Amino acid sequence: MSGHPHDEWSQALFRQLKDAGVELFTYIPDAGNARLAELAEEDNETRLVLLTTEEEGVAMAAGADLVDKKAILMMQSSGVGNCPNFLSFCKGGNFPCLMMVSMRGDYGEQNPWQYPMGQAAVPILEAMGVLVFMVERRDELEGAATAAINAAFHNNQGAALVLSQKFLGAKAF
Repeated sequence: MSGHPHDEWSQALFRQLKDAGVELFTYIPDAGNARLAELAEEDNETRLVLLTTEEEGVAMAAGADLVDKKAILMMQSSGVGNCPNFLSFCKGGNFPCLMMVSMRGDYGEQNPWQYPMGQAAVPILEAMGVLVFMVERRDELEGAATAAINAAFHNNQGAALVLSQKFLGAKAF
């Protein structure tokens, strides 16, 4: 879908994830991950799985690792609050868990309901031992994605590629 506001960086990130061996893309739909989800759906070598709740994606990442596959969980920052208990299983079981988190409740946010989880998302991830790789500008994306991919798949860490609203653009709702 050309003309999508996130088309260029989503294509670059998709290629990077695919080159790293990510085959399973799990997600809760969000404007920040919509184009990446479309790319995963269109590609014959990747599988897109719609989740009913974010923590299912943490479990799927662990399951993928058990069969020597790689997964990414894509969600909005509000969904981070659903994941801590499952993230403890990944840490205890030494499973990689790569996440892409689209931020709300930060730069330019206009919806007051988004601020509480927006402010809590990164501290929650860090409290659960997840390494956070923040992206605020386009030129930071590839380096942050490489760092997150390496942390997850070479070191069995929880790793979150966090896309700020400064990077994604603030929503008006």
